[in-house]
Amino acid sequence: MPDAAFPTTAMAAMPAILIAEDETAIAETVLYALRSEGFTADHVLLGGEVVPRVRAGGVDLVVLDVGLPDITGFEVCRALRAFSEVPVIFLTARDGEIDRVVGLELGADDYVVKPFSPRELVARVRARLRRRTQAEAASWQSHGAFEIDRDGKRIRYRGRALDLTRYEYGVLEVLMLRPGAVLSRTQLMDRVWADALESSDRTVDTHIKTLRAKLRALDERGDGHEDGRDDPIRTHRGLGYSLEVGNG
Repeated sequence: MPDAAFPTTAMAAMPAILIAEDETAIAETVLYALRSEGFTADHVLLGGEVVPRVRAGGVDLVVLDVGLPDITGFEVCRALRAFSEVPVIFLTARDGEIDRVVGLELGADDYVVKPFSPRELVARVRARLRRRTQAEAASWQSHGAFEIDRDGKRIRYRGRALDLTRYEYGVLEVLMLRPGAVLSRTQLMDRVWADALESSDRTVDTHIKTLRAKLRALDERGDGHEDGRDDPIRTHRGLGYSLEVGNG
């Protein structure tokens, strides 16, 4: 039965797992077990290949051997944690408590000792991804047609991610905090551009314009015509701007 935590519609891609393991037999067994469960899985032999792959995007979890031939899995995990929260499951032939403690303190999410059951590893992968999915869902707050993840500095409109600059995000976040309330240019400047003393209040107008264009682009149908929805950002002449969040 498909796991409810992972959508199985044609539009939803299964999570992608990267395996860093220098023992080919083990890697092939893990790849087979993961792919048999519908996961996308790929394999690298060296620790030095992991960080570039994760930086490039599209990796949802890393299965990481501690004893890699070029650098240790511990070093790889430390490098990953400098920029990414991608879940990491260590594979190791060492079951000493100190190794487990070191791995977990470096930010690993789980620790599997060789020899291991491929089915158990797949279950652990699924559990870690489920927890991440649940945490991700909990981080989003809905405001009508808008959703915001303040910790991650992300906003979605009608279920689709907005590609925002720092200040575009700031303007939309401030307006979203008080839906329908009119905020003046001065208020927006004080809350969004507090550290940019050289900016003028006309900067607000420029960013409102680019925000409207991005919202409008998400409201266009596939045939290039707008779907008739009103602009959620309202202009109040002589007063400022407000946001109508509407319905989701």
